[in-house]
Amino acid sequence: MSGKMTDAKKKEAMTQVVYAIGGSFLFAFGVNVLITPLGLYNGGFMGIAQLIRTLIVQVLHMPVPAGVDLSGIIYFIMNIPLFYMGYRVLGSAFAVKTLVTVGIQSVFLTIVPIPAAPIVDDYLTSCIIGGIVAGTGTGLILRGRSSGGGQDIIGLCCTKKYPGFSVGRVNIMMNVLVYAICLFMFNIEIVIYSLIYTTILSIAIDRVHVQNINMSVMIFTKKTGISKAIMEQMGRGVTNWDGEGAYTNKTSYILFVMISKYEVGQIKHIVHSIDPHAFMIFTEGCAVDGNFEKRL
Repeated sequence: MSGKMTDAKKKEAMTQVVYAIGGSFLFAFGVNVLITPLGLYNGGFMGIAQLIRTLIVQVLHMPVPAGVDLSGIIYFIMNIPLFYMGYRVLGSAFAVKTLVTVGIQSVFLTIVPIPAAPIVDDYLTSCIIGGIVAGTGTGLILRGRSSGGGQDIIGLCCTKKYPGFSVGRVNIMMNVLVYAICLFMFNIEIVIYSLIYTTILSIAIDRVHVQNINMSVMIFTKKTGISKAIMEQMGRGVTNWDGEGAYTNKTSYILFVMISKYEVGQIKHIVHSIDPHAFMIFTEGCAVDGNFEKRL
């Protein structure tokens, strides 16, 4: 059994690496090839990095190698203090995984060449295609249980400390800040199209990132301790019932948990590590009304 669990962990780790690399490339391609040539901007920390790049290149006239985008390097530097915050609040595994992902993303953002002229002249078309490509990339990163850094780290730390908080609130505040600055620096057309791009990007993320899919889980087990492990390791509430097998007439325990699809692998690992013979039922797409915490 332990050998199978080890193989499953290795497979999951490899899948997460593929998601991180593939997602980072798609994000960089969408931004550098479709959005940056039009002078449009991302929201959040990436948008701030792009604004700093514009200041360095266009205002300070610092020499930059042709085809190299400084925003990737700037974005990585901006994330350094956030890695420490994530390490202290969210743990070393999250911090290391995010560090690697942001590093990969920053490399792609730096080396993926920016066309001298837009490959698609129409702003709206570029916003739609760029938003879908970059949003799919970000969704894959999140699906691989990692983070692209920036405001996501801040949001997760706030959620950890204050359960009523959400990552979405931080994203909204950061986007408002970036586009307010853009409104002063550029014409309103740039801001409007940047907002359209960011909206489409967010929709694409939601389509790819399975944490937005709610799932109910019923667990049937004869072992104790599973409820405690789920609450401690996942921070999810558990409802317990005492049951009895109709055939064996032996006592069993029935557990009910609401999770996101993102957490299926984690709850399977927790349950099977305590009771390899536990029986689990997953129901996808449940509507939830009440105190259910959405997570990154």
